[in-house]
Amino acid sequence: MKLIKMSLAAAVAASMAVAGGNIAPVEEAAPAVESEVDYGTVFGQSRTFYIDRTYTGSIENNRNSLATGGYIGYKTPEYNGLSAAAVLYGVYGFDIHNEDAKDACGLSYDPALYGDGCKNYMFLGEAYLNYVYENTTIKVGRQKLNTPLAGADDARMLPNLFEAAVVTNTDIKDTTLIAAHITRESVGTFGNVYPTTTPSLLSLAIQSGYGYGYKLGTNGDFADMGEIALGAGNDTAGVSAVAAIYKGMEGVTLQAWDYYAHDILNALYLQADFGWNCMLNDEVKMNASLQYINQSDVGDALAGKVDSNYWGAKLGAAYGNLSGYVAYSQTADSDGAENGGIITPWGGMPAFTQGMVTRHQFFSDTDTYKVAATYNFSDLNVKASAYFASFDVGESATYAAGLESTESGFDIIYQATENLQYRFRGNFPNEFGGTPSASYDWDEYRFIVNYNF
Repeated sequence: MKLIKMSLAAAVAASMAVAGGNIAPVEEAAPAVESEVDYGTVFGQSRTFYIDRTYTGSIENNRNSLATGGYIGYKTPEYNGLSAAAVLYGVYGFDIHNEDAKDACGLSYDPALYGDGCKNYMFLGEAYLNYVYENTTIKVGRQKLNTPLAGADDARMLPNLFEAAVVTNTDIKDTTLIAAHITRESVGTFGNVYPTTTPSLLSLAIQSGYGYGYKLGTNGDFADMGEIALGAGNDTAGVSAVAAIYKGMEGVTLQAWDYYAHDILNALYLQADFGWNCMLNDEVKMNASLQYINQSDVGDALAGKVDSNYWGAKLGAAYGNLSGYVAYSQTADSDGAENGGIITPWGGMPAFTQGMVTRHQFFSDTDTYKVAATYNFSDLNVKASAYFASFDVGESATYAAGLESTESGFDIIYQATENLQYRFRGNFPNEFGGTPSASYDWDEYRFIVNYNF
């Protein structure tokens, strides 16, 4: 907390009395007493983002955009365990193409940095009450969530935000229990890359973190979770979730999540993470992870038949400043389900095998592998990563069926100061979409400056 100190004058120790025309002597004043007054915390992040993407293949085009924005918030001091916060989010995009007005969101602009229609906007993205009692925390209102199948997905200018009630408890040793109910979502700027007028891109969206009706939640609007997933008119009772995270064994973390999207689907997510010293060299730190997702339709089955299974595994190692991993995942054939594969309309994207942009690993009957490595130049405050992912998309997939899609990329982070970060990223998908005879690729570069305060 940022504290403001104020000097409080000491009370006068003696009063003046008049006696026989004489003024009684005044006793020496007590020393000044300093006390700390907590006026709460102001916090935020400034983000400036430039992106450039060049398409080749069945689509040929270059688009690039520059925007700035971020968020600024205030959190009250805690009083008997109760506090509150409010956070404003906003984005302002620059007109950098004279021949193509940004407000029309023409082909020269990348829509992922703006609101719907390439609009600038500001809104109250977080507004919540937080109450802490012993080992229980209750948070109610607009807030940021980061859970496996409903999350912020903060990949461009502004993240996804939610209206929810979340209860967290740690009474059981080494165990965190979570219960939540989510009613509405405001979709982040990344959602604007999926046009609602293109059916094939809608099927891509619902398996890549964004639903059919995500544009109802853009420009700072909060829309019903059912409408975000499936479009206007699909009002539901929201999404209820419970979770348990256990860390009671050395080097082991176990977690289980269950999401009940009323009248849409039930989704089970399991993950196990293990860490140990290499038996051949104690300086090599090994790690392995397993994950599993099962989805099935429930209630009125507004998304039609849902019958999906996915599993993934990852094996990694770290030695000094170098680390890396190899991962593999498989999504089963969805047996005629209308949307195929794993449905992720609310931003959660936990897959070990996802690319920076390519998220084909959740398509029906798809095998995926990924390799990645990171080197930490600690003396320079620079961390550099590179990766390669390959997606063998099944014939029953609703998007990119039969394609052998790949993506390579890099991510370089320079932490200039504790608060200032420069980031340079690139991704290079091959046969991202279309058909085997008419697919397309691109080269994309991003430069991002984040300043936290």
